[in-house]
Amino acid sequence: MSVLVVTGTDTGIGKTVFAAALAGALGGYYWKPIQAGVDPEGDSETAARLSGLAPGHILPEAYRLTTPASPHLAARIDGVEISLDRLALPRVDGPLVVEGAGGVLVPVGETLLMADLFAHWGVPVILCARTGLGTINHSLLSIAALRARGVPIAGIAFIGDPHAENERIIPVLGKVASLGRLPYLPALDPAGLADAFAAGIKLPAA
Repeated sequence: MSVLVVTGTDTGIGKTVFAAALAGALGGYYWKPIQAGVDPEGDSETAARLSGLAPGHILPEAYRLTTPASPHLAARIDGVEISLDRLALPRVDGPLVVEGAGGVLVPVGETLLMADLFAHWGVPVILCARTGLGTINHSLLSIAALRARGVPIAGIAFIGDPHAENERIIPVLGKVASLGRLPYLPALDPAGLADAFAAGIKLPAA
């Protein structure tokens, strides 16, 4: 079983769309271990709608929290305690794409960050980043946080309108592979997303 984790430099940058497209391109499985906020839909529903995968390839969340907040706060508000045991990677008969919650240093609990969870899993991470202003700082800080914990980085994927210099300098300074860029799409549907992903993104080496 091959596993890729999709994380981001921030929340709301398009990593769910990227993760859905990646899972679809691999013909694999999608798993969002911690969902915080389900209005109007959770990320699993978005992935089911956009990936083109069969329903059984969208795995149920370990935690489905109602409050749109960082996992540690959403769990506290919902009266739930997040356990590392329940966050063990599920076994599936194909590639598994795991989507993190928020950015790299979002807290899962009082003593556990998303990056710590990735280090616990010990599997490669794809970092999704905006192309626009501020992305150099956010991307390099995220790369440094992952590397400090020994998390293997499969590459960085940019999301948004083209910005040649940001897309060039971040992989150089961060010493990571560039996987390309997924553009903003005027409408999101499985076929259009799959075509844009295939045209703009290079899958990391196995």
